[in-house]
Amino acid sequence: MNKGNFKIGNVEVGLDAPLFVMAGPCVIESKAGCLNIANKLAKIGKKTGVPIVFKASFDKANRSSISGFRGPGLKKGLEILAAVRQKTGLPVMTDIHEPAQAAVASEVVDCLQVPAFLCRQTDLLCACARTGKPVNIKKGQFLSPFEMKNAVEKIRACGNEKITLTERGTFFGYNRLVNDMTAIEIMKKLGYPVVFDATHSTQQPGGLGTASGGRREMAPILARAAVAAGANGLFIEVHTNPEKAKSDANCVMPIDWLENLLKICKEIFQLVRG
Repeated sequence: MNKGNFKIGNVEVGLDAPLFVMAGPCVIESKAGCLNIANKLAKIGKKTGVPIVFKASFDKANRSSISGFRGPGLKKGLEILAAVRQKTGLPVMTDIHEPAQAAVASEVVDCLQVPAFLCRQTDLLCACARTGKPVNIKKGQFLSPFEMKNAVEKIRACGNEKITLTERGTFFGYNRLVNDMTAIEIMKKLGYPVVFDATHSTQQPGGLGTASGGRREMAPILARAAVAAGANGLFIEVHTNPEKAKSDANCVMPIDWLENLLKICKEIFQLVRG
């Protein structure tokens, strides 16, 4: 492993590491559902040669509506993630919303994720950093890529250098996100690998009134463009039945699309690297 790179479980990440993917359902719906998706992801990873980190949330605390499905909660969610890790061999990651969750989650997962809306929360960032686990910080839809320097400095100040930054679109008026692909290079200059969130970038926040809309058919286009622009990794939420997904049903991608997409993205990645 090259200097400056680090591992999420057994997956090497870094500015000069191979392409990797963070993938899974938006929220943990059931143990059986997660294991089904994770087993498919493990097979896709082996077939494509693109290492995959399994991602699912035990709680979606920032739903549009109070009636939105949030997940099984911390205890049950971590039990399911532990089962995924044990049965499939995939590293696992989840996002947290409160500082007190960091230490508990870090006993199970290989990477902690800071949600975009919380990327400026100092106590949350520092709690994640102090676990010593890799931390994936999603860039807020309201921030410029330059401002992510402050989030990076908070993690570093708390003794952690295992950082990935994720681009997931910027607010463009109401219910619309756009992607500035130059943000990938700008954030890479902070010295850490940049991941591109292909599915959330198609989201239409609050676009359905009590839920977010989305255009999942655009996710493969954005993924290919991001890899061409220099992204080190991809973040892609997938589901076996997207229309019935309990969170982000309009932008989560069918898992059947993933294998072919990763084959293409890997080719683009290797061409860009030269």
